Amino acid sequence: MTYFLAFNLKADMTGDPKKRFLSRLIFTFFGVILLLPFQSAASVNGAKADTLFRRTPGTVTPKGPYRPERTKKSDILYTRLDVQFDWVKQQVPASAILKFKSHFYPQNTLELDAKGFDIKGIALLDTVGDYGSLTTEEIAGKVKKKLEYTYDKRKIIVKLGQNYSRKDTLFIKIDYVARPNNVPRDKPDDSPSDKGLYFINADGMDEGKPRQIWTQGETEGSSCWFPTIDAPNQKFTQDFYITVDSTYKTLSNGLLIGQEEGKKGTRTDHWKQTLPHAPYLAMLAVGDFAVAKDMMPNGLELSYYVEPKYGADAHAIFGRTPEMMGFFSNIFGMEFPWEKYAQIAVRDFVAGAMENTTATVHEEGVQNDARSLVDGNSDAVIAHELAHHWFGDYVTAEEWGQLPLNESFANYSEYLWSEYNDGKYEADWGNLQEMKQYLAESETKQVPMIRYFYKDRENMFDSHSYAKGGRILHMLRSYVGDDAFFAALQYYLKTHAFGTAEIDDLRMSFEKITGQDLNWFFDQWFHRPGHPLLKIQQEYVAATGKVLLKIKQTQDTTATTVYRLPLKVDVWVSGKKSQYNVLLEKANQTLEFPAAKKPDLVLFDSDAQLLGVVEHEKTKVEMEFQYLNADRFLHQYEALSQLEGSLADSTVKNILVKAMDDPFWKLRQMAISNFGEYDGTGFADIEKVIQSRARLDPHPQVRSEAIITLASFGDNNSDSIYREALTDSSYQVVSVAIEKYLMGQPNDANEIAAEFENSPNDAIVTSVGNYYAGLAQPERFDWFLDKMKSMKPTEKYNFLQVFGKYLIKSKQDIQRKSIPVLEGLARENPSYFVRFGAFQALGLLTDIQGVSALRKDIRAKETEPKLKEMYSQFGDL
Repeated sequence: MTYFLAFNLKADMTGDPKKRFLSRLIFTFFGVILLLPFQSAASVNGAKADTLFRRTPGTVTPKGPYRPERTKKSDILYTRLDVQFDWVKQQVPASAILKFKSHFYPQNTLELDAKGFDIKGIALLDTVGDYGSLTTEEIAGKVKKKLEYTYDKRKIIVKLGQNYSRKDTLFIKIDYVARPNNVPRDKPDDSPSDKGLYFINADGMDEGKPRQIWTQGETEGSSCWFPTIDAPNQKFTQDFYITVDSTYKTLSNGLLIGQEEGKKGTRTDHWKQTLPHAPYLAMLAVGDFAVAKDMMPNGLELSYYVEPKYGADAHAIFGRTPEMMGFFSNIFGMEFPWEKYAQIAVRDFVAGAMENTTATVHEEGVQNDARSLVDGNSDAVIAHELAHHWFGDYVTAEEWGQLPLNESFANYSEYLWSEYNDGKYEADWGNLQEMKQYLAESETKQVPMIRYFYKDRENMFDSHSYAKGGRILHMLRSYVGDDAFFAALQYYLKTHAFGTAEIDDLRMSFEKITGQDLNWFFDQWFHRPGHPLLKIQQEYVAATGKVLLKIKQTQDTTATTVYRLPLKVDVWVSGKKSQYNVLLEKANQTLEFPAAKKPDLVLFDSDAQLLGVVEHEKTKVEMEFQYLNADRFLHQYEALSQLEGSLADSTVKNILVKAMDDPFWKLRQMAISNFGEYDGTGFADIEKVIQSRARLDPHPQVRSEAIITLASFGDNNSDSIYREALTDSSYQVVSVAIEKYLMGQPNDANEIAAEFENSPNDAIVTSVGNYYAGLAQPERFDWFLDKMKSMKPTEKYNFLQVFGKYLIKSKQDIQRKSIPVLEGLARENPSYFVRFGAFQALGLLTDIQGVSALRKDIRAKETEPKLKEMYSQFGDL
């Protein structure tokens, strides 16, 4: 589905700024790390797996009711919408024409999802006519009779007057007004932020924010703005007629095939999609956008909609999309299957991005100027949403409990693109971040990947469906081999084209291609919760010339399983490697390998593909050997991680010095960070190496890390480097350099701060804000408010931290002035994590009468589930 937005709550020079929201979040607030408390392993693993429950309609378990695929009484084949917008009332006057038929059994009613509408009337239409091309006057002439209906503000039951068989195709017209702000919220699955259609700055009073309208359909938001059967197992084609002020641009699914000027400065755009897709993928967007275009060799048009100030940067932001599309078309064995591809960035989006068919919506943070892209681009999310156009849009999970069929593939496509475009080491670094996301979530949540029993469909959008699913596919690729893996994907896509699938369809596709039974793989990875926990005891028996690995699976096998794990083991003896294929399939198992002498290193899972936790103790000497000889990023990363904190050992120190020259940037960065506050032997030479990295390293993360490390030495030897870095090509490096330069309180500190205080980059402004916070000048209060107002949500959270520092140091009159500002942010900001940051900043002012009660009221009235959970865990901090 949606690519969930996560955020960097503190400037983290080692982190990936484009991750999904995690169930377990790590927050830093004013330098304090806050962790959601974890349940014990026993409480996580104590419940039996969902697969033990009978999948019978009506079955209710502690995990929730059984969730079957939505029964198909009728099929929606086609939808025409004619929509207008009432900005004042934030409503959508509209009409919908639905073409439908009975699925198999005769029906005398049509049941439609429609949330919070005012229904004006429903009529049966003539079955003859191309309703996509008719005028509204011509459509009025097609009305055969009015139809009776019942409506409870959630579902319309249209009475058809007689039974119709699956051979009968019918058309009905529904006139209505959608009221997305008045959607009923009285069921457990209802999300308070799920409006389906959103008016942004509708009254135009929010200075600096554009007026926009956009939609978000997943999971069941589309029925908040048009009547449909809002289930992923429905597929229809569509014509959308969108009437707007002629100053605005529109975007929707399919192709723009007509524009007609209307009365009073309006225009109606006609968007047509001729290929069927699910209701949750229908979209529209309205606003003032600059549009840049690309063209594929086959004539397919690509377009990029951004705010006008980013128009010149649109190709820098999205310009790798054509190559991505060619790459995915090649490896999936199928050309991009849709009529066009557009991407649009909108304000206040409720997620990170959404793969609406032919028209992906991104949150505003994807927009950056070309210089910002030096520090990292949005390729991961761009690749994720593009890949959904095969996995999710073209072949759709039939029910939300089957969501990994959509999200695991999109997640793994991030890896595939990175592997192709950036190299295997970069892809494996991303792989490690995904693994950490899942393992963090698994400490409080272990559920099957495929969930037949659940309470809330929104809970499917977690690190299981995304991160764990991608890692499972990586293991499957490793097991069957590249040729079979991609051949099976091609077979799966072609077999279920424009249809739906469940997990067994994927399994059978792989079995068809490989000729193997793969029930064991799908059972343990997709149908059971958890992951393997392996404890390895290594022993060398000189008398027999063998090295033994005694392996114990320590996970709770009653809640999960004893895993069957085919993998490889490398044994290095006298500098020479021998590789062995092994199969783990017992709770306790001993592996034996020949070794003429004690091995230099035994490398378990030498392909570094296993999803799980491996405990295998090694000496420093073995870890040094591993770093120098392993050819996989994960093994080298592990080695450096284990060597951290051992600089007193001269051999370790020399390895880390060598690693500062590693070909891969992340390993260089790790090595440099180890020398923070170092004052041991060889300091002068080590400082020179790090100074060189600060000036000349090709990667901005390494240059930034080098500056941070140099500043930790507490001398003035690198002041000129900080000064020089103020002109670095990387905003990130400049922001770090400003902070470290101003920390030394140079004579020109005020001049430097003034030079950068209006930077277009929020991170740089935050660094200047940190300096101003230390001064706590009353006249800076308005500067803080002005800068915070225009920041993107992720940076606004970070800026709230330095604003909090400013308030702590300020007098009470300044603190009092901040209370209504922080209250407004904590109650009303569209980004829940900005609301959280403002709430925490208010927590610094509880000495002022009334603030504690105010925070209590804010917390009590919050409706966002994720933020309510955060408040319950550590909201009082």
